[in-house]
Amino acid sequence: MIKLFVTDLDGCISIPFKTPTWSAINSIRELNELSLDDSSIPPITLCTGRPFPYAEAVGQWLNIRHPFVFESAGLYHWEGNRIETALEDEDETLAPIREVRDWIIKEVLPNYPNAILEFTKMMDAGIVCPDESIINEIYEHVLKHIPQIDPDLEIHTTEISINVLMPGNNKLQGLKLLGKTLDIRLDEMAYIGDTSGDAVALKEVKMPFAPSNARQVAKDVAVELPFEATEAVLEAYRRVIEYNRNEDG
Repeated sequence: MIKLFVTDLDGCISIPFKTPTWSAINSIRELNELSLDDSSIPPITLCTGRPFPYAEAVGQWLNIRHPFVFESAGLYHWEGNRIETALEDEDETLAPIREVRDWIIKEVLPNYPNAILEFTKMMDAGIVCPDESIINEIYEHVLKHIPQIDPDLEIHTTEISINVLMPGNNKLQGLKLLGKTLDIRLDEMAYIGDTSGDAVALKEVKMPFAPSNARQVAKDVAVELPFEATEAVLEAYRRVIEYNRNEDG
């Protein structure tokens, strides 16, 4: 039985910098609301590398009631309006991230005026740009420089962003925090994601999905769906419900 359906945001709920498919968003929200009265429909929540304000807004769109993951491994609890992380001493632990952020501001962004720092991030350092060619160019600089700061830092990229994370503070950690809070095992979760940042989580859940627009690294460890982004999330949700109903039957 799948007890929780988790989705990434960029590349899944919507294509970055584009208006989402609202009809599919509405259908996803409606299924989530039906989960209150139908045990075969798991509730939905989020696991994203994007910052808290964006994830919180999408959570409102979808009427999400469960905690959600932002910045890959930060867990927000609606109840009590609180944030949970797995970092023991955030000030000391995040020193390499602060150094990365300073390097981005001083050495990277002045050379790429169309790229910006991903503001409001708490636990990692991110760069966002709608031009994939610029992201790819910056990514090469990041791959060369970041190991000089800390060779264990994780680097993940999408078509519009680059994220530098503390080692292990990734989406798998985020799902583990979710599971611990909700008393749900990874093999009782379904997850849909589209990039390298999602692959570590996709490998561990019961039902992993990837939209047709996903990068190959995600497709390699998931069921590839014949739909892009929002429609793929809706299709994955429907397949999870069908799986639960067949299992019950």
